[in-house]
Amino acid sequence: MKINSAFVEKVLTRFIHDELAKFGFTKGVLGLSGGLDSAVCAVLAARALGEKNVLALILPYGTAFPADIKDAIGLARTLGIRTKRIDITPQVDAYFRRYPTKSRLLKGNKMARERMSILYDFSAREKALILGTSNKTELLIGYGTIHGDMACAINPMGDLYKTQIRELGAYLGVPGRILNKQPTAGLWPGQTDEGEIGNTYAEIDAVLFELADQRKSRSEIIAEGFKAEVVDKVISLIKGSEFKRKLPPIAKISSRTVGHDFLYPYDWDK
Repeated sequence: MKINSAFVEKVLTRFIHDELAKFGFTKGVLGLSGGLDSAVCAVLAARALGEKNVLALILPYGTAFPADIKDAIGLARTLGIRTKRIDITPQVDAYFRRYPTKSRLLKGNKMARERMSILYDFSAREKALILGTSNKTELLIGYGTIHGDMACAINPMGDLYKTQIRELGAYLGVPGRILNKQPTAGLWPGQTDEGEIGNTYAEIDAVLFELADQRKSRSEIIAEGFKAEVVDKVISLIKGSEFKRKLPPIAKISSRTVGHDFLYPYDWDK
């Protein structure tokens, strides 16, 4: 799973620049949480597009994660990228006053989607495309909110496992305070990714690499010394979140159907 960080940086900065250029865009916008994934994405975006062409939105819920806000602001200043801080508390609380729930998960999903709605609003205001920050680990096990943090225009991070993003972050000079902090989705105080999932990213990534990249079977992976319960859990997470990785299925009626037969950019001038 070791990566050539210098090569990956070149690929991803070129990807960001070229994909935006295909659609006539020169600016990118992203949510900057103070965590590792968004920090790495911000560094790549600044190098690909230029500092002034990157807008980082810092979107806290109240005062729940002050250290993360401080880290996000500090990184943005170091990179020289623009920032805007918007507290999502009023709109989230207004919704749950009318439709109350005791579920922290429902509240967390609402926060993620509220943040993304603001990102899309500023995408239009700025004439910028949204850069996604979901990594390969999260995408494969479904650890993300559909139409929330999983939404974006392009995703430079999506083919790197969490452990590889940490490796890339160290190469890019992401501050150690961000690089080494415990990963959290920022859904509620005390919430951590690994605590919620029940396994470390190192454990999960090792199994995912064998399954997805090496295409090994369950029995082959277990024979190599991996715990059966961990392998089974990862397989279950992959299967249970398949719907998050696909466009909504469209019932086929015509001879050319989006997602079935109409799969490529079409040159209407020919």
